[in-house]
Amino acid sequence: MDDLPLQKIAISGPTLASIIQRISSSPGDVDGLLFGHVTNNPSSTLSDDDPSPSSPSSSASTALIATITSFISSSSTSTFYDSTGRVDALSLRRLLPSSSLLLIGWFSARRKTPLRPSLREFSVTSSLSTKSQFSFPVQNSLTSINFSPRLFLLFTTPFSDQIIHTHEYRAYQFRVSSNSFEPKSIDIVNIGPAFRGHYGSFCPNSPFPALACEMRGSPMAEDKDEGSLNYTSRVAKDQRELDMCAEGFEIGSLSRLMGSEAANYTAGLEDLYEKMLAKLESLARLVEKSSAKVLEQESHNMKLRYKAAGLD
Repeated sequence: MDDLPLQKIAISGPTLASIIQRISSSPGDVDGLLFGHVTNNPSSTLSDDDPSPSSPSSSASTALIATITSFISSSSTSTFYDSTGRVDALSLRRLLPSSSLLLIGWFSARRKTPLRPSLREFSVTSSLSTKSQFSFPVQNSLTSINFSPRLFLLFTTPFSDQIIHTHEYRAYQFRVSSNSFEPKSIDIVNIGPAFRGHYGSFCPNSPFPALACEMRGSPMAEDKDEGSLNYTSRVAKDQRELDMCAEGFEIGSLSRLMGSEAANYTAGLEDLYEKMLAKLESLARLVEKSSAKVLEQESHNMKLRYKAAGLD
């Protein structure tokens, strides 16, 4: 197993914001797993004084960049390590949402504590780095290089309460050779021309549902019997799946957005986008109402506790 140093750790702005939101909404400390990939970006040490590219003084160095693309948080009932910090491989595998995701490390978040790893976090990271069954090959590498899950992200909050929620974080790579943490810089990947390639290669964990809508003029579209029970059932099923993303958009309209004539139906695509936004807005209002009810119930419970304690 290779133990090459990372040049830096990259994470997209939405992913980092999602982790912080999960930490803020948790009633206590929280930890979880980090997924992503490691890429080799070779850099040349060729200088202006070198007479030719084949000069002995010119060489290529390995620059490994770890990119965090997603995460999951664990709970007290579904943790992947014990009280001593030993990682259980079976429990860890049960937490993985998909076998296609590459496990590159884990994170831990605690409130009002120093921003340095604890002994248990050190033990968990050390144990996790030895799980060779979760190692994966480095992308764009000329030689065979495997990377085991040895990244660690630590989050904490200031010791004193503040009006604006703030979080401090620091990234580490666990070096097996020296059995120690090595601090690494974090590159926040945001939207812009310089990061277009990163967002272009993004693959969501929850893609748009795969709906069976054939292009007009295809043999499948011409031979199907629209009056058959199977076809009616399939259309109804696809319509229900589509309503989960864009309620009110007919499944039959999707066929017009495929093929060479799709350019003539841009209005239909805009209508689909508006329906999706309306669905998101409806979900947001539902969450707001649910949060208000929870707050109202908490206030009611607080009054009952005060009354029971004779403080009312």
